[in-house]
Amino acid sequence: MDKILITLFSTILIYIVVILITRLNGLRTFAKMSSFDFAITIAIGSVIASTMLLHKESVVQGVVGLATLVTLQFIVARTRIKSDVFDTLITNKPILLMDRQGIIYENLKATRVTEDDLYAKLREANVLNRSQVYAVVLETTGDMSVLHSEDTSKKLESEILKGVQLVPPKSN
Repeated sequence: MDKILITLFSTILIYIVVILITRLNGLRTFAKMSSFDFAITIAIGSVIASTMLLHKESVVQGVVGLATLVTLQFIVARTRIKSDVFDTLITNKPILLMDRQGIIYENLKATRVTEDDLYAKLREANVLNRSQVYAVVLETTGDMSVLHSEDTSKKLESEILKGVQLVPPKSN
């Protein structure tokens, strides 16, 4: 019964702390805007779960862990805004996997995305015909964006692909 009460107390307390931290840091706290944000979100989830379920971990340790992760996220986000060099170092660039001409196999290979993965995303986006596809972009979070239209006479504005790599990244 003691473990259940401790879990209940820990869960309520960590829930309140997560709400407070989110209010202070903003909605970006759990956004998936970059691979760094995604990694932080997973780490925050791990800290929350550990604090709630592992009775060896104190709530204070959980709060300190959460605060540290959110502070790091805040610092990295601010530094990315102020420094293009830092932003380039820490952020993956989105990359074009398919355009009006077809699949860009060199980019698939460079990003280790299979043709089957690409077709799965096209189906998920309700693409009925490859001619409907204007672009498929592997985003910085690992998600794929499928830009398509049934009206194939429409043009894709170049601004939509701003910052997207058109050629594969160079190998290290």
